[in-house]
Amino acid sequence: MRSLYHFKFENLLVYQKAMDFAELVDEITKSFLQRELYAISSQYRRAPDSIGLNIAEGYPGSDAQFCKHINIAIYSANECVSASTKAFRREYISFNQNEETRRLLVEITKMLSSLRNKILERRKK
Repeated sequence: MRSLYHFKFENLLVYQKAMDFAELVDEITKSFLQRELYAISSQYRRAPDSIGLNIAEGYPGSDAQFCKHINIAIYSANECVSASTKAFRREYISFNQNEETRRLLVEITKMLSSLRNKILERRKK
């Protein structure tokens, strides 16, 4: 069900993809070993959440603030790459799951970089 209340940043496709990615990772990590609950599992769940959260947090601010939050979102996406690789190496996820998360992260980081570049170009004018 859709909310009656809407925020502009929710229109950003990269925000929507980041939110979907975080839900995918949450689902993937449910099968991790219990001993990983406060280790790689926790880190792997928090990093994707940080992508969407930083887009939302930076959106209403100045261009400089938004670019700063986009950069943090990119850092979080990179953290997801490392977490996915660790999960694959520890055999918590399959090769195909690792490839799919990497594919989605490439897409998200390209979108974030493009958004940041558009903001920076606008600032130059």
